[in-house]
Amino acid sequence: MGLNIKPLADRVLIEPLEAETKTASGLIIPDTAKEKPQKGVIQAVGNGTKDNKMTVKVGDTVLYGKYAGTELKLDGKDYLIMSETDILAIV
Repeated sequence: MGLNIKPLADRVLIEPLEAETKTASGLIIPDTAKEKPQKGVIQAVGNGTKDNKMTVKVGDTVLYGKYAGTELKLDGKDYLIMSETDILAIV
């Protein structure tokens, strides 16, 4: 991992997976109608807090809320940074 960012406390850095480009029946979805991805891979993890230890680790694929996190762009890629409590599940 060549990222130069380290989340603080209970924050995680997530690289969202690509949005679906076709429906199950084969129709192509235009960019304006694509759903925001709710699944991604953790790229960096903070150290947690003294009360809450981190349960996720780098490389985990996770589900998160549709409007969770703050979007940022690093090295031409899109990422989300959010609190671990915004993560719904590890898949």
